[in-house]
Order: sequence, then C-alpha cells, then structure tokens
Amino acid sequence: MIKRTLYFGNPAYLSVRLEQLEIRLPEVERNDALPESFKQSAVKRIPIEDIGVVVLDNKQLTITQGALGALLENQVAVITCDEHRMPSGLMLPLAGNTTQSERFRHQIEASLPLKKQLWQQTVQAKILNQSSVLRNQRGMECGNMEAWARQVKSGDAENLEGRAAAFYWPALFGRIEGFRRDREGIPPNNLLNYGYAVLRAVVARSLVGSGLLPTLGIHHHNRYNAYCLADDIMEPYRPYVDRLVAEIVACGRDISELTTEIKGKLLSIPVLDVVINGRRSPLMIAVGMTTASLYKCYSGELRKIAYPLME
Repeated sequence: MIKRTLYFGNPAYLSVRLEQLEIRLPEVERNDALPESFKQSAVKRIPIEDIGVVVLDNKQLTITQGALGALLENQVAVITCDEHRMPSGLMLPLAGNTTQSERFRHQIEASLPLKKQLWQQTVQAKILNQSSVLRNQRGMECGNMEAWARQVKSGDAENLEGRAAAFYWPALFGRIEGFRRDREGIPPNNLLNYGYAVLRAVVARSLVGSGLLPTLGIHHHNRYNAYCLADDIMEPYRPYVDRLVAEIVACGRDISELTTEIKGKLLSIPVLDVVINGRRSPLMIAVGMTTASLYKCYSGELRKIAYPLME
C-alpha cells in the first residue's frame, strides 16, 4: 500500500484518537463565535496506518506524545524543520522488525569485501541513473558515464562516483550562472537539499522497517552521522530528485525561495514512478524492496542489491 506524506506548514493541534491522527486548527478552536457543530466539522482525521512521512514545518504546531508514539509505532518517519523551514531533524522507531537482533548481527558482522561489493553496485546504479537524467533532460548521449559505470571496481577505489559528479552537475544545471552543487550554494541547491532530506527520511524509514541500523553504513562512516546507511542506499535514488528539480527549473518558476507550491512538488518524491526488478512501482515501495534485498545480502541469501534503473 502507498503511504501518504503529510505536510503541516500552518499552526495545528495534532493528537491521536481511535488510531487516527486528529488535526485541529487553533483559529477555529479558539473562536468562541463559531458554533460547536462547525468546530467539529473542521476536525480532520487520517488513519495512522495510511501515513508514511510527516513533515512538521511550523513553530506553532502542537503534537501530543500519544500522537508521536502512535506514528513511530506504525513506522512513520517524522521530519522536523528549522527556522528557515528546511528539514533539520528526523524521528524513527527504534525497532521495526520482529527479528531485530538477528538482523543487527548479520549487518554488524558483514565483511569488508561484501561492503565494498555493495558500494560498487550502488555507485554503478547511481551513475547509470545520472546518465539517464542527462539523456532525458538535456538530450545528451552519455557514453562516457555509461563507460564509467562499467569500470567501477570493488569499493570504487578510483572514485568514479566523483568523476561522474564533476561531469554531471555542470551538464545538468550549467545554464544557471554560478551554479555548483553545494549545500550552501545558490538555487536550485535549496530545492535539491529539501528533496534529498525527504528522500533520506523515506530510505531511513525503510531501513528500520527491514530491521537494519541506519547508522552502520557500507561506505559512509562519519562518526557524527546517525544515518550513514541511509546516505549510502539513497545514492541511486538521488537522480530521481535531480530530475524532479530540473523539471521545476525548466518551468521557469522563481526558485529563489521554497514556496508552498514547490514544496508540494518535492513532497511527491515518495510516490514518484520508478522501475525496479523490471516492474513499475512508487518510489517508497521500491525503497522497501531495496532495503529488503540489502538485508538478504547481509544474510547471504543474495549477492546483489535491488536498485531502480531509470528508463
């Protein structure tokens, strides 16, 4: 089932009632001139089992501990935003699988050669998807990137991921004067940052659901990063965000600020259409297939991660 992404950008009271997220509006609740019947009709309820991601993007939001607990219990990723209305925090359940300790053991005991092979597969899939973005968005035939993907060795010792990035970003957004991919750089870096944060939450949620520790990466290993594995596994999915951002830019919209309209488009990332294992699927479902296959690689049941490939 496709889970919903809920965005709260205005003041609201969020609580739980009968396994549903109950949403009340302060301006309605506090207005004594409104009849009680109208107040009740303004209350919205959404089954928590239908929710996959919640974005909290307003300082005047109030959420109860009961609602947070119910969301996490149902494997919902809860994203909080900072004063700049950019994603800054992520809450996930501590346990997401009935065989949690066994799965942790397989992950922790994964050998270095296995991790290097998994990273090789990850980089290959990322570069191939980047080349598809350039072909679809810029009409470029990227034989060089396809060749680099084939040349990636175990652990990507020659850093072909970096070589591909050096070619990819100027080719995709080179028409924007002064653009370089940098978290603090000029637009559309702001759109990319927001989209990647949403993607990261989706991937981290699926990792927990597959009984894996998002902290223990196969390549990323920053001691201050709590989501190293999420950052690894999201790499082949990043081009889907890039393509969406390129489409937004191509429409001629003002991208200097993240408007509600632009955020709405970026929050559609979990339901973007992808092809994985030869079948079409929403991105959120595909990520679940990827993380499930990753565990099977750790346990020795598979030798290859299931990643989507762009058409």
